[in-house]
Amino acid sequence: MVIDVLLSRRLTDVSALRGYALARVGRRGWRAMLRAVELAGVGAESPQESRARVRLVLAGLPRPRTQWVVSDWGRFVARLDLAWPDYRVAVEYDGLWHDDPDQFHADRRRLNQLVGGDWIILHLTAKRLREDFDGFVAEVRAALRSRGYVSSRGTSPMHPAD
Repeated sequence: MVIDVLLSRRLTDVSALRGYALARVGRRGWRAMLRAVELAGVGAESPQESRARVRLVLAGLPRPRTQWVVSDWGRFVARLDLAWPDYRVAVEYDGLWHDDPDQFHADRRRLNQLVGGDWIILHLTAKRLREDFDGFVAEVRAALRSRGYVSSRGTSPMHPAD
């Protein structure tokens, strides 16, 4: 999560962090740092989004795109927290700001437009992240499979950092 913040604020980049880790080969912690760099992403807007993304990847799912913008003929429709655009599947992390009725209304309205555009939107809450993440992973996996995703077990689910 800290690495995500450093990347999003452009205080460093993935190649510099990867180089830093590789320059310490043989020292304590270099492998863990390299793994953390490979899991990092620029787009997360909250620590919980970062945690969700990392845990989804560690569960064997393909790496989602962060803050994916959906448009319709050049008109902005929505920006999704985590998305697999090739499969039109997305995860929206519902944080505490959903206590604001106006924000909640605006979000649901834009997400309804996506459902009409053939997207599957799955909602993740803090409680679900804490208490039933395995169940949520199963739902994401099922949604991706329903759209043609075939798990490539034995290969890395990693993609370059966003």
